[in-house]
Amino acid sequence: MSSSTVWPVNSNEKKLDVVIVGGGVCGTVCAIALARRGIYPHVYEAAAKFGEIGAGIGIGYNAVRILRSIGIFDDILKHAGEDPKDPSTLNRMFRFLSGMDGHELVYDYPHDLEGGTFGIARSVFLDALVGHIDPNHTHFNKRCISVTQPVPGTNSRSVVHFSDGTSVEADVVLLANGIRGSGREAVTGRDPKEDVVFSNVVCYRGLVPVEEAKKVGVKTDLDKRPACFMGIDKHLIMFPIRGGKVINVVAFVIDRTVDVGAIRLPSDQPLVVPVTKEEMLKEYEGWGSDVIGVLSCIDNPNKWYINVVYPPLKAYAKGRVALLGDAAHGMTPHLGAGAGQGIEDAYLLSRLLAHPQTTVESIPDIFDIYSQIRRPRAQSVWDGSLRASNIYEGYGEHGSSNEGRVQDLTGIWSFVWHHNADDDYIEAITLLEERGVFKV
Repeated sequence: MSSSTVWPVNSNEKKLDVVIVGGGVCGTVCAIALARRGIYPHVYEAAAKFGEIGAGIGIGYNAVRILRSIGIFDDILKHAGEDPKDPSTLNRMFRFLSGMDGHELVYDYPHDLEGGTFGIARSVFLDALVGHIDPNHTHFNKRCISVTQPVPGTNSRSVVHFSDGTSVEADVVLLANGIRGSGREAVTGRDPKEDVVFSNVVCYRGLVPVEEAKKVGVKTDLDKRPACFMGIDKHLIMFPIRGGKVINVVAFVIDRTVDVGAIRLPSDQPLVVPVTKEEMLKEYEGWGSDVIGVLSCIDNPNKWYINVVYPPLKAYAKGRVALLGDAAHGMTPHLGAGAGQGIEDAYLLSRLLAHPQTTVESIPDIFDIYSQIRRPRAQSVWDGSLRASNIYEGYGEHGSSNEGRVQDLTGIWSFVWHHNADDDYIEAITLLEERGVFKV
């Protein structure tokens, strides 16, 4: 684990008590972004230490720009064993190949100077982030069970209640505790379980050393660029992590016989379960040699059940409580853009809370504008992710032929990568000025 930073007490510190519930990628990025602007939040994490579930994470260029502006991206690259001065690190475009024998190249996503996805192990990413957080502002074994809004017309504050019987008051509560996290009822007014449904997507995950894949005869080059192997009702994503020495493998199976939202998994059902290699390989019987070869190298695969927030929430905030990341818009991972949306949330919130005209009294209006701006943006990515899986698996607008898939894949990430989060901030300030919350 990285050595940690002690946040300074400086003369510009904004007198605003902020609690962040959830110490994953989204919560820690938000904490760092706030601290960079003179707000030193306290982070409450349910686990005994910082940690992320999952092997790899994709960070699109939209999120990269934010991480650079906060001043932490080079450190993230160094933790990942990448050279911050190497421009190819961020311009590793996807190749789309047939999942069947021969693995014909269907589409090579064109080079984009302002686009690309950077793959990194989640644990490495979080380790880099944690090094920028003051340990005196982190609290572990604190599982949120509910959040209480301030009583109107009083000087009361928001209260976060924990499973150990303790609670904490704050001017602002930011819930970044994931799709199954508690506290969302403070925004929605209903049981958080009602907002979460099974997406009808499962995936098998594992890590494969590149050298092991080569030993079993895998010929596709997987150590430099990500690849998507496409089929019908199934597809696989493989992208290099750990400096190109390891392949992160995600093998998807989608049930299209029922609509999204028709099934809710029991709240106590694990979303990640170990399975046999035989079960995984059976799903891909008849696929090409490189697909089978890579999967055969995963000795202990895990099966993931992908939940999503559905239907879309009507608001991401209420009063002095705001949702961000998967707690607000948990989505399928088919664009590799879910983490980036959480980072966009964190960036806008941090800038608005740190604005010199922000006061405790103006928080409800600020959060309302945050929700107004972020909801359509995040939902467009949610919808785009669903569309992407349809294209990969032969259900795109132009069909399952190679020509049809090329038509549908062209520019599929442009709206994600080319979004400028600073424009969101400018729009928010304009709307707050129009409301009279901020002075022009």
